[in-house]
Amino acid sequence: MASVLVTAAIPQAAMDILQQAGLDVESYTGDALITKDELLKRIVGKDYLITPLSTQVDQDVIDADPQLKLIANYGAGFNNIDVAYARKHDIPVTNTPKVSTVSTAEVTTGLIISLAHRIVEGDKLMRTKGFAGWAPLFFLGHELAGKTLGILGMGQIGQAVAKRMAAFDMHIIYTQRHPLDAATEGQLNATFVTLDELLAQSDILTIHAPLTPETHHLIGAPQFKQMKNSACLINAARGPVIDEAALLTALHDHELAGAALDVYEAEPNVDDGFKQLENVILTPHVGNATVEARDAMAEIVAKNTVRMAQGEEPLHVVN
Repeated sequence: MASVLVTAAIPQAAMDILQQAGLDVESYTGDALITKDELLKRIVGKDYLITPLSTQVDQDVIDADPQLKLIANYGAGFNNIDVAYARKHDIPVTNTPKVSTVSTAEVTTGLIISLAHRIVEGDKLMRTKGFAGWAPLFFLGHELAGKTLGILGMGQIGQAVAKRMAAFDMHIIYTQRHPLDAATEGQLNATFVTLDELLAQSDILTIHAPLTPETHHLIGAPQFKQMKNSACLINAARGPVIDEAALLTALHDHELAGAALDVYEAEPNVDDGFKQLENVILTPHVGNATVEARDAMAEIVAKNTVRMAQGEEPLHVVN
């Protein structure tokens, strides 16, 4: 009987699919993330691996299980896996694209609104000292209407954010390696610009680029100096796209007005400096943390595993 190692608790729907296909499923159910030592011990003799993007699957892990036939990553990203080494060993690596789009776009929209209108900051105030009453100049935020939203990475999530924020009467600009086709740009009412233009013009800059060697620390000290002092930065993509030390300095030096982060450079660790700033919103990587998105992700990894077990090619292979 073919065997599967699942290295984190995932929705029961996935377990049902695997078991109904007659696969022998072993699940790690610890409260903390699985350690590398535990993973190395459990992976031996398994045919298929289902793992979340919080688990590192490196050369040691791949070497520990010569009969490994599939790595099904539970997440749209896959920078936690040595995909090149897996390819060298003829092991397909799959991800769960598209199903995170709506949730991540909604979270990004929420962060933009919350930062502009100081909603989280206001909640903290009301839970502590409260306020003396309504006053004309008290606790002012900024309207989004008429402001410029800059999107770094106009893939599915970036486009979904553009559609939502256009409803707030924001001017949409974007940059990525290649511009969208004219029809899509027209539908989104979005304008392609260079990175330098994006930085200089954006009132809100939101990151939706994948993490690659080219995008690592793409936004750092030189880029923050190009941005408006009144601008805010949102990151619900991947932490290392931003140089967090440079971001913290920029916030302290008032080169930026605020930031909202759902992902972190040394995740799950967060620099304590961000926790001290009232103009920073911190959320625990909840971009796709909805029942709907996580169920859909579970179905993808389970069905891909079953496809492999039945001699079919898996879907969404990234290597």
